[in-house]
Amino acid sequence: MAIEVGQEAPDFTLVDENNEKVTLSELRGTPVVLVFFPFAFSGICTAEMCGIRDDYSSWMAKGAKVYGISRDSRFVQAVFKEREGLTHSLLADLKGDAAKKYGVWNEAVGAAERATFVIDREG
Repeated sequence: MAIEVGQEAPDFTLVDENNEKVTLSELRGTPVVLVFFPFAFSGICTAEMCGIRDDYSSWMAKGAKVYGISRDSRFVQAVFKEREGLTHSLLADLKGDAAKKYGVWNEAVGAAERATFVIDREG
């Protein structure tokens, strides 16, 4: 089951496309948008990530940090980000640990369901 509105966001640490660790709890004080998607380079996921790219200035104007999260490796994420000209960071959730904490892991597919979580400054 996905987390509920008002529930504290589960913490996690994942690496981004540059192998930099991102820990959600260290971002307290900043609005964060987590966009779980199944696979880089698939048609719908690419359109979704490009949509975020195209509207990125709206998120920036609100001071939000936006992260796309999939089970792809950081190497795949880096190529995906470069090829599509993405402006937001991509996080590698290789075993689906973060997706499971948020209740969006699809065991049958072995990937996250598409889901977006907007987290306020308090987490």
